Amino acid sequence: MTTRRPVLLAVPITILVLTVVQLAVAEWWPGIDRFADKAFGARLISYPLLMLIAPALWWVASRRRRQSEAPPYGAFSLIMLPFLIDVSGNSADLYDAIGWWDDLNHLVNWFFLLSGIGLLIGRSVRPTWALALLVTGLGAVLAIGWELGEWYTFIRHGTELDTAYEDTLGDLTLGTLGASVAGLVVARRLART
Repeated sequence: MTTRRPVLLAVPITILVLTVVQLAVAEWWPGIDRFADKAFGARLISYPLLMLIAPALWWVASRRRRQSEAPPYGAFSLIMLPFLIDVSGNSADLYDAIGWWDDLNHLVNWFFLLSGIGLLIGRSVRPTWALALLVTGLGAVLAIGWELGEWYTFIRHGTELDTAYEDTLGDLTLGTLGASVAGLVVARRLART
């Protein structure tokens, strides 16, 4: 193992640990109002699992191919980063303090998430323009799944039900836009290599 691999491996591990620690504080530290009614128990289980799907699938696929290529730690980090950003935004109370924080999150987090996914799948998608469309489509599907998860875990019986429709439309639009930009960036990057 080269000296660069442990450093690259440290990035997704650090992102995972920082996310889990904040989730644990949100779930088990009593009296922090900004965490109330935001399904942190469900997040404590689902976020680490979602963060580890890409590395697990990559590991299984690389074992089947019997290739010894270096793990794509950068792509894993990009996929994990939105979860850390989301939890950190809650920890810093940015969702309640800054009106546009949620909108920015959906745009930027979907850019990061789909950039990572695009880097993982991009080499096997031809022609290159199809990668941009695939990443955009995956982003739209994941945005729909995310919004359904939000609705089920904390909107349907929570305090945000009155504004959920408008917020959901905005979140879907911004998530898909972030995915579109990610698709274009990754397709352009891979076309150059």
